[in-house]
Amino acid sequence: MTTKAAKSEDALPDEALALGQQLCFAVYSATHAFNRAYKPLLDRFRLTYPQYLVLLALWQQDGMTVKRIGEELGLDSGTLSPLLKRLEAAGYVGRMRDPADERQVIVSLTENGRRLKIEAFKILAEIGRATGCSLAEVGELRDALHRLTERLAESQAEGTQTD
Repeated sequence: MTTKAAKSEDALPDEALALGQQLCFAVYSATHAFNRAYKPLLDRFRLTYPQYLVLLALWQQDGMTVKRIGEELGLDSGTLSPLLKRLEAAGYVGRMRDPADERQVIVSLTENGRRLKIEAFKILAEIGRATGCSLAEVGELRDALHRLTERLAESQAEGTQTD
């Protein structure tokens, strides 16, 4: 006896499951390629990629709470706290309790952290050259990835509502 599900599975070509055909693997591979491209550039400043992301967030808006940085980067405090300690030890950021709410810790750039922003433009240019993409292509790819991320988050939220 053949079920409807079995028939639809038979209709899918084997290539549909090929690793090279998977969107998730393409994103995974691109992420690793970006990390490999960034590593030597960030090593000059003894920064890891997640630390660099924290600095990018602070260059956009200095003086954020740890909670806000975590929300921006999608990191929990257990991951973020050691990152911030290392950035503070390197002299790029300072941390202080919020006088209005002692439970909150505010992270601010130091002078060294602000100066590093100039170097970040060089990193950005080098990564741009490494991709071989035009500014328009970079924008299109970025926008497509943002849409994908939003759709996946929405799908996850819908899935948790029906559980």
